[in-house]
Amino acid sequence: MPSPLYADRPAQPPEPGTVDALISQTRRLRGDVDAVRRDAVLDEDDPKNRWQRALCDLAVHQLDDLGAHLGQLKAGIPQSAEPAQAAADEEEFEAASDPGAAYGVAAPARTGSLLSRVGSAEWNLLNDEVSWSEELYQIFGRSPESGPMSLDELPSMVFAEDQPLLQAMVTDCLIDGKPIDGEFRIVRTDGRVRTLHMMGEPVLDADGCTASMWAVLRDVSELRRSERAVRESQDSLQRTRHIERTERRVAVELQEAVLPPWRGSLSFAHGGPGAPLDVAGHYLPAATTGLIGGDWYDALALPDGDALLTVGDLTGHGVSATSSMAMLLGALRGMAVAGIRPGPLMAHLNQLLESSVQPALGSAMCCRYEPVSQTLSWAQAGHPAPLLFRGGTGRALKRPDGVLLGATTGAAYEEAAVRLLPGDLLMLHTDGLTRRSGLDDTGTQRLLALAPRLAGARDAQDCVRTVVAEFGEAPREDDACVMVVRVGH
Repeated sequence: MPSPLYADRPAQPPEPGTVDALISQTRRLRGDVDAVRRDAVLDEDDPKNRWQRALCDLAVHQLDDLGAHLGQLKAGIPQSAEPAQAAADEEEFEAASDPGAAYGVAAPARTGSLLSRVGSAEWNLLNDEVSWSEELYQIFGRSPESGPMSLDELPSMVFAEDQPLLQAMVTDCLIDGKPIDGEFRIVRTDGRVRTLHMMGEPVLDADGCTASMWAVLRDVSELRRSERAVRESQDSLQRTRHIERTERRVAVELQEAVLPPWRGSLSFAHGGPGAPLDVAGHYLPAATTGLIGGDWYDALALPDGDALLTVGDLTGHGVSATSSMAMLLGALRGMAVAGIRPGPLMAHLNQLLESSVQPALGSAMCCRYEPVSQTLSWAQAGHPAPLLFRGGTGRALKRPDGVLLGATTGAAYEEAAVRLLPGDLLMLHTDGLTRRSGLDDTGTQRLLALAPRLAGARDAQDCVRTVVAEFGEAPREDDACVMVVRVGH
């Protein structure tokens, strides 16, 4: 008993012009999606790019599927002499939908050559006849000479764990008249594993009894593989983002635990003679990364009445950079409290960073202020010089020699000294404050041009606000710290 309609054969042939227009639209859309896919594969190590590529692959598979179906629709009802023409129409779409062909670029090998195959079958329960469409033989990798498979033979090609599902679908259809809609995996005669989506329904006789069952089977292997790739890449992206959020939280907590706890100005009021210091600092995060860097600033009253002033910057971002910064700043504080002068102190920091289990490079500046003599002694390791503002003008101090921390073994660091006067203002900063796009854009001159405004500031904190207002709004590639020290009267 023939089925009312094979699912892969239209009841009414569509207008050829309409189908041709749909095929052209699908080809153009497929080309656009493929262009997006090529752009999304710039960095395969980036989870976001892998997710975008997986989504594009899925869209391409679905458009290939649609194009092949439209090609079959255009070919019309296949006769015994027409399968080759239908296959040629499908191949024509695949070639035309390959954007690489237009540019002379070979397309990647398609693993899903059966992606667009849709076949149909009917199992007659009255005379045990079985009818398969040409496409169904190709889906199962079975030659037409072998004949179609009965419902009893069909499970022999189905995965053992999927056989109960197939049996349940067939039983529900034949006994209870329920439609079939489910998927199962088969092992083709050539050993290839494919996933098939089966839809069908019972065909009733004049008495309302089930006379036969017909179904359409579609090879969805590549489609499911693409969907699985999307899920896996999305899971990977979510895990990566969770790790990044966790790392940022840990880095922020570590930074907050290490940097000075004071907010606003910190006053060093000395019990003996000498001018007190008013100190304020600020950390500016980078705009181009969500991770915290290894920049620091610190001011510490030492046991002998001197003051430690320091800023620095370690390479890298995240927990590794902040943990190295915490180690370095802790060592710096300890050696300063022990009375080690800035020059030898920088040499010890260089040795410490060089022998660290997490090698890194760093720039730093260490200053020791003696209130009695009002002398600032300082050493630097590849770091911008302090800026001294006096009488409404500013200048950069001449830097003593000193290479980057961790750059070379046994480096020696010179020490310089300058006398500070009441009312003087000293600005220490990391190079991320003035550097943009890796170029020197005269940022130091812009800082020095703030001299008249800094001279009229109420305190050190007001000076920091002025600097942040000037440099904090523009996007920056790196973190930065600024610390202002004003000598009291």
